[in-house]
Amino acid sequence: MFKFLIFLGLLCGTTWAFYSPSDNVVELTPANFQRLVVNDDAIWIVEFFAPWCGHCQQLVPEYKKLASALKGIVKVGSVNADEHNSLGGEYGVRGYPSIKIFGANKRSPTDFNGQRTAKAMAEAALAEVKKKVNSALGGGSSGGSSSSGDDDVIELTEDNFDKLVLQSDDVWLVEFFAPWCGHCKNLAPEWAKAAKELKGKVKLGALDATVHQSKAAEYGVRGYPTIKFFPGGKKSKSDAQDYEGGRSANDIVAFALDKHMAPPPEIVEIVNEASFNTACEDKSLCVISVLPNILDCNAKCRNEHLDMLREMGDKFKQKLWGWGWTEGYAQQELEEALEIGGFGYPAMAVVSFKKMKFSVLKGSFSKEGVNEFLRDISFGRGRTAPVRGAKLPAIVDVQPWDGKDGQMPEIEEIDLSDVDLDDIKDEL
Repeated sequence: MFKFLIFLGLLCGTTWAFYSPSDNVVELTPANFQRLVVNDDAIWIVEFFAPWCGHCQQLVPEYKKLASALKGIVKVGSVNADEHNSLGGEYGVRGYPSIKIFGANKRSPTDFNGQRTAKAMAEAALAEVKKKVNSALGGGSSGGSSSSGDDDVIELTEDNFDKLVLQSDDVWLVEFFAPWCGHCKNLAPEWAKAAKELKGKVKLGALDATVHQSKAAEYGVRGYPTIKFFPGGKKSKSDAQDYEGGRSANDIVAFALDKHMAPPPEIVEIVNEASFNTACEDKSLCVISVLPNILDCNAKCRNEHLDMLREMGDKFKQKLWGWGWTEGYAQQELEEALEIGGFGYPAMAVVSFKKMKFSVLKGSFSKEGVNEFLRDISFGRGRTAPVRGAKLPAIVDVQPWDGKDGQMPEIEEIDLSDVDLDDIKDEL
């Protein structure tokens, strides 16, 4: 019995240790895979095996021959995927042996499905070397993201995501992908083509959700590929919108240009309930300005305010906010609900009628002051207060502004010829 256990131990030892250091096959584990393979410029061919797998055992002599032939040209490694199943799962390993070539884009290896001979595997690996060399000579990228290997697609990580996407004024489309995902691989050339066409207008990025899992979870990614749209201007996580359009380059470009070229929002004068609904209904936020009476601020002055609001509307247009304005005292219930009446005009409040909360501009009603206020709002900063009464204010019908200066009302002349001044004196 003792001899049998020794024999079994030796048998297991030889089965589980397929390769020795002299075989030029590097043993890869979760502890060294990122450093040796992903972060290395070299081309790698990697076998994912299970020690008990008969086909894996049969592959051993050919794989050793391959490693010897490719020494100094392509690196050869192996992963015990039975022991390190998380690493195998990360790269979509479903059977054994699985052979993957980690070429120009390490995040998205190529599956080798050819004959399991040293010659066939070597030819596939050398084809990847040639592809990388041609890419370099042609000015293409040797890295890249989203399995595209294209410079126009920006590789995003947990470290650079917020800085590049959220803290920039750029419009972004971001793909969350998995290297083993077939749909992601199909999308890659279309994504790269779209990125090239949109260069200078809309930025396209890609994030490996299997590597940067916390960032993917932050955006509720459940499947691959998931594409999110991020509007222009400083933004927060809540501004991300799901892209549900087609997966061709034309579809992606059309969607992005539509967002990029969107006209600035109309700054609606609130003169009745219908105009109020046009400005604010179904909007996440509504920017409401109350301008001075036309007698206190003439047409030139008012137009300067409206031009500034249009400029701000254009800058923050990707936020899909509503924009409305009214003259001081014209919509008193609206002013009271937002607590912006009675302390001077012009004034501004940003309100969420869905949440019945608002925030008031405390700084100057200028391009700089309003820009800073709205930027803080876009980041979710600033104090909020509940809308007074927790309901929509009543909007009254008023005459819209005719675009002209205000006119003082005429004073009716009084005929004093029939007035007895002595009678008036007596009454006094």
